[in-house]
Amino acid sequence: MTQAEILPPPRSSFYAEAPRLAWALAELATKWRSLKDTPPGDGRPLLLLPGLANGDASMAAMHRFLRGRGYRTWRWRLGINLGVRSVGTDVERLIARIEQVYAEAGEQPVTLIGVSLGGILARVAAQRRPDLVREVVTISSPYAGPPTATNVWRHFEVLTGQKIDDPAASAMLAEAAAPLPMPATSIWSRSDGFVNGSICHEGDHDGARAIEVVSNHIGVHFRPQVLRVIAETLARDGQT
Repeated sequence: MTQAEILPPPRSSFYAEAPRLAWALAELATKWRSLKDTPPGDGRPLLLLPGLANGDASMAAMHRFLRGRGYRTWRWRLGINLGVRSVGTDVERLIARIEQVYAEAGEQPVTLIGVSLGGILARVAAQRRPDLVREVVTISSPYAGPPTATNVWRHFEVLTGQKIDDPAASAMLAEAAAPLPMPATSIWSRSDGFVNGSICHEGDHDGARAIEVVSNHIGVHFRPQVLRVIAETLARDGQT
């Protein structure tokens, strides 16, 4: 299948996103205590990057969970994620933030965990400053295929001010899609209503892993299954 043949999720899945968010929140409330048996952390620094049109508040549950497991987490502090409007045309503001976390963590390489657009930006920053980054974890981030394989590309254009066929946007996406020089884990779902799950991972090869979950897009990072996968991924990396 060519990239042009990769289609967005059906509209029925798109319209089911909001009701499924309510289910995700209910699931988090009922299964939160069950996450106590996930592997403990080792105190390494983590920077959490929110998705499009979201800010640090949307990552609160993940911060709480990962801190509870023994990791040190940092907020991205770049406001609402509006792509280059937030991180800079050369991702310079995000890189500056990673540099700050790196320094505050005692010059330890930082693990980047990004949701959707946040994951794409994390991969670009990791490509440009591999000396600052230990590992990248993306969650439902459509970096590995055409933006037209999503139901939200028009929202992206309005919110970020970038056209998907703009050369700079295309170059950034190609940079995100290239293999990373550090461990990378892509968490994805074929039941995602916003993006085609097949463009949210590059498969398993070298230091890259793809892990499928069952989830919608909005609130995917609230899902207990996703939080568990993240804890197990970080623990696995800590053993290498």
